[in-house]
Amino acid sequence: MSDFLLELRSEEIPARMQKGARAELEKLFRREMDVAGVAVGELTVWSTPRRLALIARGLPTETEGVREEAKGPPEGAPDQAVDGFCRKNGVTRDQLEVRDVKGRGTYFAVIEKPGQAVADLLAAAIPAIIRDFSWPKSMRWGDASMSTESLKWVRPLSGIVALLDGEVVPCVMDGLASGRETMGHRFHSGGVMEITDAGDYADKLRVASVIVDHTEREGIVRDGAKAAAQAAGLKLVEDEGLVVENAGLTEWPVPLLGRFEDDFLDVPPETIQLTARVNQKYFVCEDASGKLANAFICTANINAADPAVVVDGNRKVLAARLADARFFWELDQKKTLAEHAKGLERITFHEKLGTVADKVERVAKLARWLCDEGIVKGDADLAEKAARLCKADLVTEMVGEFPELQGLMGGYYAAKEGLPVEVSDAIRDHYKPVGQGDEVPTAPVTVAVSLADKLDTIVSFFALNERPTGSKDPFALRRAALGTTAQGLAALDKFPLNSLTFWALENWGEFAGYEHTFVTEALSGMDLRAGKADPEAVIAGAYDEALEAGILRCTGSILDFFADRLKVQQKEAGVRHDLIDAVFALGGEDDLVRLLARVKALQAFVETDNGTNLLAGYKRAANILKKEEWSSGGNPAKDLSYSPEPAEKALIDALNDAAPKAAAAIEAEDFEAAMEALATLRAPIDAFFEDVTVNDADPVKREARLNLLASFTRAVGNVADFSRIEG
Repeated sequence: MSDFLLELRSEEIPARMQKGARAELEKLFRREMDVAGVAVGELTVWSTPRRLALIARGLPTETEGVREEAKGPPEGAPDQAVDGFCRKNGVTRDQLEVRDVKGRGTYFAVIEKPGQAVADLLAAAIPAIIRDFSWPKSMRWGDASMSTESLKWVRPLSGIVALLDGEVVPCVMDGLASGRETMGHRFHSGGVMEITDAGDYADKLRVASVIVDHTEREGIVRDGAKAAAQAAGLKLVEDEGLVVENAGLTEWPVPLLGRFEDDFLDVPPETIQLTARVNQKYFVCEDASGKLANAFICTANINAADPAVVVDGNRKVLAARLADARFFWELDQKKTLAEHAKGLERITFHEKLGTVADKVERVAKLARWLCDEGIVKGDADLAEKAARLCKADLVTEMVGEFPELQGLMGGYYAAKEGLPVEVSDAIRDHYKPVGQGDEVPTAPVTVAVSLADKLDTIVSFFALNERPTGSKDPFALRRAALGTTAQGLAALDKFPLNSLTFWALENWGEFAGYEHTFVTEALSGMDLRAGKADPEAVIAGAYDEALEAGILRCTGSILDFFADRLKVQQKEAGVRHDLIDAVFALGGEDDLVRLLARVKALQAFVETDNGTNLLAGYKRAANILKKEEWSSGGNPAKDLSYSPEPAEKALIDALNDAAPKAAAAIEAEDFEAAMEALATLRAPIDAFFEDVTVNDADPVKREARLNLLASFTRAVGNVADFSRIEG
């Protein structure tokens, strides 16, 4: 068995591309070996800024020979057919074998393919791997770049090391020949060095100040940054993305701590952290009280004789960046948020939805309505004020530089301006939650603005028929729905989604003039002729009807959309999707708070023995009724013309007791009590099926017993549609 080393050396590979490049190299190598019939065992793939490396251990030295057979024409076939068969399979007539196939002699070609040296297969595979390599961005270089047929790579390719058991695997790619020579660290090594085989590759590079294992470099960055912070009495603000990026920027990482001027700390800490992270790839630190310290940690790519010189150079660059951030911070405060908000009139939200200023007007009205209606128990005036200012920071210099700070900077500017804390908090947090696990605000004014903003986005795009399809969701409506649901469930006592959606659509329509999809669709479905000569008069008369029909249709689509998102969200919380379906199927329930309470009570119930057996009884009863096509609503407990059997009478009595209790409990929103009432039906329904013949020969008894089962399914079905529950 043999070990193979492949190193592809180039100019600096962007750190963000290295993870994908490692996966691509492994994928292409496995592809080429599979095609060649070479079994691949253990693979190691590494990356540094200047190289990709792959080590395959335990490769065979040559592939096994293959025997193939091909069936040809029968004996007596025309010579042209036989000769064509021979040419196709690379054999002569005297090499053909004749075998009996269904009583008739038939020609067969037997082709013996000898094994091939793996070195030869690798020599052919390497150019294919380089040629087919997929990069997010690539380039051509040199004189050959004049042709579109020339090699493309992320950066100019400068060397290929290809060794199989220490022997060079010869290949040439775009004028670049493979060998055993590589380069060490750009500054700490003597230049060209030779690799003996795959076994000494990493060790020889380490001597040349290159740590080729990216995971080892990540550990050095992570642990070194922590240690540097602790040595200064500080705590590192951990950032795993920054760890990976710094490891991808260095071949010999050396974390170093530096200090910047204290007066920069007057700028919001998030701004300092983003400036250090995004522009300079530096870590930041906190002091013992948890406040941002005037310290940064950079990762040098050299083992400097005087680290202070390196730190000072990085400090000067960071200081220039922080000075820019401070300038933006001070410049933005020369205007009030209300003055900044005027600039929103110049920003288009969507070509069919007007400007961001138009959206703000809708959000402000909706936020006030949420408070006025008591859905959100917050101050309506403050909610409206916060909504009118919530997008103002989009036109500030700071958010222009760092879009990630939208909302956050608005909150800071509102606080500096002396606006009420409820307003500044709402501006800061109204985008939340933006993803799974994100903080869900519960302050009433914040909730009103957050819900209004997300609901307006959803209804606006649904009204335009710009809805998510498949994996496409260009306006992030699924995220908005998840955020709306999480916000409502966390902060509201009642969450009447139907009413919210209907009113939000009406609110949107007042600004949009209703000249959009959900009205025109409704109009197109009406008979606008109605025997009148003036089509415009007919349309005008039908407009109100079309408007209501269009809103109702759009509302229904949005509710279905929310139901799907709710299943996704609650799946993470361990709630079964079929139970959500079972409760939604009842209809008439649009309060997500109440709906989820019912679903959770139902899940707790169906996971008990009583629940499992009652579900089985329900499905058995439903199947009998379906088979008999029975839908009678008669009351089996009244006017029986025969004496019911004991099990029959017991089920009647249990239903008379449990059904009103369950209905009353649901009315009181005590869903656990409703489930307890249903649980009393478990034993009677089991006994009924055990002791009573439903399809009795006596038609009177048969009718009464089918009615009894219908009453049973109705009583259970008032709690949830048990037919949708799996199991």
